[in-house]
This record gives sequence, structure tokens and C-alpha cells, in this order.
Amino acid sequence: MEIQLSSLYGQDLYTDRGIYVGKIEDVSVDIKEKRVSGLAVKNVNPNAFGGVKKKGVIIPYRWVTAIGDIVLIKHVRRKGMEREREEEEV
Repeated sequence: MEIQLSSLYGQDLYTDRGIYVGKIEDVSVDIKEKRVSGLAVKNVNPNAFGGVKKKGVIIPYRWVTAIGDIVLIKHVRRKGMEREREEEEV
């Protein structure tokens, strides 16, 4: 999938179950791998993350399933997020 990074800024982010996550504020790029590694999201919906209120989050780009008028990510339960975070730290 080929897109312009600037087209992601300000896009609404939803899970594939229709839950609003927030607005994309920035894009994280892995220079060595020459690929997008994450999406910085602001105005985060607390319901998207098990009721935990967050100012902003970084969503791993591998969770993205579709990009169009909105961006869709896989629906992730809180336990799944913690497991992902642990895997990234290793």
C-alpha cells in the first residue's frame, strides 16, 4: 500500500469494530527500515482503551488494516496492548 504521509495527518482513527480512537497527529518513521512504524494519536477516546484516559498514544502501524477517508486498525483489547508493549521492549 502506497500513500502520502501528509494524507494521514488529521485523519480520524477507528477500530474495525467502529470504535472511535482519536485523530492522527503525527507519523513515526523507522529510517533504517524505510517504513512507517507508528501513528501518534491525540484526543484519544477513553472507551477505546478500556476506560483509561490518555492524552495521546502511539499506535503500531502494523495494526492498520485500511486507509481511506478514515484509518482503520485492528480492535485490540487492553491485555493485547500490554502484550504488544512487552514484545516491543524485548
